[in-house]
Amino acid sequence: MKPTNPVFTGVETTIFERMSRLAVQHGAINLGQGFPDVDGPEDIRQKAADTLMEGPNQYPPMLGHPALRQAVADNNKRFYNLDVDWQSEVMVTSGATEALADAIFALVEPGDEVIVIEPLYDCYLPLIQRAGGVAVRIRVTPPNWDLDLDALASAFNENTKAILINNPMNPAAKVFSEDELAAIAALCVENDCYAICDEVYEHLLFDGEAHTPLMCMDGMRNRCVRIGSAGKTFSMTGWKVGYITAPANLLEPIAKAHQFFTFTTAPNLQQAVAYGLGKDDSYFNGLSAELQRKRDNLANALSGLGFGVLPCDATYFLTVDYSPLGLSEKDSDLCIRMVEEAGVALVPVSAFYGGEAPEHYLRFCFCKQDHVLDEAVKRLATWLEGLHK
Repeated sequence: MKPTNPVFTGVETTIFERMSRLAVQHGAINLGQGFPDVDGPEDIRQKAADTLMEGPNQYPPMLGHPALRQAVADNNKRFYNLDVDWQSEVMVTSGATEALADAIFALVEPGDEVIVIEPLYDCYLPLIQRAGGVAVRIRVTPPNWDLDLDALASAFNENTKAILINNPMNPAAKVFSEDELAAIAALCVENDCYAICDEVYEHLLFDGEAHTPLMCMDGMRNRCVRIGSAGKTFSMTGWKVGYITAPANLLEPIAKAHQFFTFTTAPNLQQAVAYGLGKDDSYFNGLSAELQRKRDNLANALSGLGFGVLPCDATYFLTVDYSPLGLSEKDSDLCIRMVEEAGVALVPVSAFYGGEAPEHYLRFCFCKQDHVLDEAVKRLATWLEGLHK
């Protein structure tokens, strides 16, 4: 038999899917995969249901339903004071991962270098590789997740086509500072390259923080591909509705990639998301406030059990250091043990690195109901107590 494509044949099933399967197998509480366990706002879901029944249910425009594209442009202005032409600078995708694939395949040619920052979302490396690009990895490291600006500068060269930045960052829950964003922007301008900006957690920031798109920095308006996600903004990850904001000259080839991947997205979901993006500030503020409350409760409980709790400025995720508990095994091994023995499924942070990685950190997902988080903490407490008998 002739070989299949080695990029995807050799890729393991995602760590999130593997841990979710183990959670089902062992009846464990799943705090590994990043999805809420309740659905999003009822009025948005009702809008989707009504529009489904009213129709039409045929192909919407390839770039996306006009109502949603206008809503995305309006949100860029509303939240970030970005003037965006909805007709030439906005496109709807079937989720943010498709948006990333569209952007990478449209902009990266064989031999181009793409800078990525570890820990990173697991689709980045295979997509870059499949496009023929070369991923140049730099990293932020726990516990502070600071970006080494010297290492960043040294990663750029004449072969650099783009930097792919996830801000706010999964799994580090890091929000890049104004100084870090300014440094990234200056290097992109100096080296004449693009920025693919995975900003799906843009509305999930805590402690009064506000998101700053890299597109807002000096010189970046015409270099950035900005990606958002309705799944994260409205707590309905299964809808798989994403959107891209980009200058027209970049969106044009990205749209050509999109037309051969998915072409379009369910029209009723698009119209429901457009309705949702028009919600007033109380919705967006309430979403971040509720997640901040869950973060604080879980962080306090885990700290009480002896975990070292790392800073969490955004996203769904809390990283902990388990070495203070006297546990020395690799994080991937400990996660399997915790599923089997404690009945709690987590994700090892080392899974988000492409090479050698810190191995005593775990990622907790806290966008769950309170009683689920409480039960997970209770199970961990019982398990830890048993270890020390």
